[in-house]
Amino acid sequence: MANFNLTSSKPSALILMGIPGLEAAHIWIAIPFCACYTIGLLGNVMVLFIVGKEQSLHKPMYLLICFLALTDISMSTSVIPKTLCILWFNLKDITVGGCLTQMFFLHMVIVMQSAVLVTMAFDRYIAISNPLRYTTILSNARVVNLGLVCLIRAVLLVLPLPLLLSRLPFCANRIIPHTYCEHIAVAKVSCGDTTVNRMYGLVSAFAVTGLDLTLIALSYGLIIRAVLRISSKTAHQKALNTCTAHLCVILVSYTSCLFSFLTQRFGQSIPSQAHITFANIYVLVPPIFNPIIYGVKTKELRAKVGKYICRR
Repeated sequence: MANFNLTSSKPSALILMGIPGLEAAHIWIAIPFCACYTIGLLGNVMVLFIVGKEQSLHKPMYLLICFLALTDISMSTSVIPKTLCILWFNLKDITVGGCLTQMFFLHMVIVMQSAVLVTMAFDRYIAISNPLRYTTILSNARVVNLGLVCLIRAVLLVLPLPLLLSRLPFCANRIIPHTYCEHIAVAKVSCGDTTVNRMYGLVSAFAVTGLDLTLIALSYGLIIRAVLRISSKTAHQKALNTCTAHLCVILVSYTSCLFSFLTQRFGQSIPSQAHITFANIYVLVPPIFNPIIYGVKTKELRAKVGKYICRR
């Protein structure tokens, strides 16, 4: 292994190793990473462009889809550019401040995305149970306010993570066996007592995930009850179809998130290469699939996308 991999040219810097054990394949691994990042970025930018351009799409549901697209873009962009620099150009140094900043934005966006998915579940419940009052209950202004609440919650919950780490000393061996500054990976480099950091990270992660999944389950329980009250089978099908895209997004987002989090905490028997690769897939796959899911499942958005593609 090259000496650069073991020592930093900057004494105060941390060293992100990429995927330990797969250094020889870093250049080739970066190619699908770059392709996935580009596809996800283009797909979400297209959603934002079309919704912003089309006046008929200026509705609460599409504003929430835009919020989801923004979180997808932010999540992958906070990680992948630096990852590509590591894999392609061997630029492994990152300042402590830069590492903590990356950690903050990544975890903040993850919490924000979870809150947006909860809001989307509430949106679907209102659309099915009170279709005539939908725009009154969920106006565009109210959706924007809900988005701000989601953002404030995410900032307040995640801000203690980098603040708690910033007060701790870092060891002489500042090597982080990861492609980005994940909270636990950075905490392991510290020479101080990280008990508070680990406990806060664990409790906040389970609290956020548990609360949000409970609210989503409650919303869908109410949705099922509202659907069962509808006598027409056609109306049943139409009502359930409006939830399909959201359920697919929840499955993609939460499954990959929980697997990555649990293997980082408790998966000591899982090879580090597998965990780190999956941790990168987690920030790449949802941004690719989310715009595709909504583009395919949402008739009005699908029609607008088709119109722009045909026009080009």
